[in-house]
Amino acid sequence: MNVLYFAWLRAKIGSASEDLTLPEAVVSVGDLIGWLKERSPGHAAAFADISCVRAAINQEFVDLDTIIPPGAEVAFFPPVTGG
Repeated sequence: MNVLYFAWLRAKIGSASEDLTLPEAVVSVGDLIGWLKERSPGHAAAFADISCVRAAINQEFVDLDTIIPPGAEVAFFPPVTGG
């Protein structure tokens, strides 16, 4: 699975993307965030306050309880504002 990071999440993690093989227990976006937090201090810092993080699967906004389909692209980014 390809995971993309944007804005300050990318800065904290130190990478714009990762190609990952997930453990079987990771099935939802929330599960993925929990697993990512354990990967490094940068991941932990990026996902410390998930109320400041939005997610998309295959370029569609999703909630944390959304199931991740096989081969999906998951993106994490700060809330989007207009203006």
